[in-house]
Amino acid sequence: MNSTPHRMSLTMIAMAAVLALSACDRGGDGSMRTDTAGKTASTAPSPSPSTTDTTSPPVASTVPSPGTTAADNSPSMSGAATTSGTGSAMSSAPLAPADMQFVTNAAQGGQFEVEVAKLAADKASSPEVKSYAQMLVADHSAANDKLRQIASSHNVALAASLPADKKKEIDLLANLSGPEFDKQFVKIVGIKDHHRDIADFEKASKTAQADDVKNFAESSLPTLKKHMAAAEKLPTKG
Repeated sequence: MNSTPHRMSLTMIAMAAVLALSACDRGGDGSMRTDTAGKTASTAPSPSPSTTDTTSPPVASTVPSPGTTAADNSPSMSGAATTSGTGSAMSSAPLAPADMQFVTNAAQGGQFEVEVAKLAADKASSPEVKSYAQMLVADHSAANDKLRQIASSHNVALAASLPADKKKEIDLLANLSGPEFDKQFVKIVGIKDHHRDIADFEKASKTAQADDVKNFAESSLPTLKKHMAAAEKLPTKG
């Protein structure tokens, strides 16, 4: 009878041990599943805060590249500069009234002396007068060219034809011939005109305000005085 309770106690202990083992197995599976799930979750990539949106358009840099300046990146002004530069082929300043009057009178006198000297080179009877006339044509033609350049640089328009009084003098001489022509040519052109020219050119050489006008007057005086001196030596002087 005493052995029966003892066996029952052993049986109960054994059952308790089986139940305890079963409980341990269930607890171990649960932890394994939980751990596996944790590991699976940890392998998923997490969003990176440093990732940027590459689809947005790049922003143009306002920083000048090396070797450039702010002026290099500014709109070009070369067009305006070129226009003002090419348009500035400026002529000389306008002449003072006295300078303009001198240039105008000198141009008319020079043109007259060339035309009347050409007439004398053809009509004069004296070889000395012919030679003198040819000298006047050469010297006054060169002086007239210089004077036209000066007038052009100051935008001064010179008359294309002689005034009426000069035309009248040429017509008067054209109606003469022989020694009388020689005499009147030397008197009118060689003496009277050159005497007046020398006085006008001497005044301009001292009072002209424009440098080119003053230089022209000064440089022309020796030639005018040479003409005057040569005329005074001609035997037909009046």
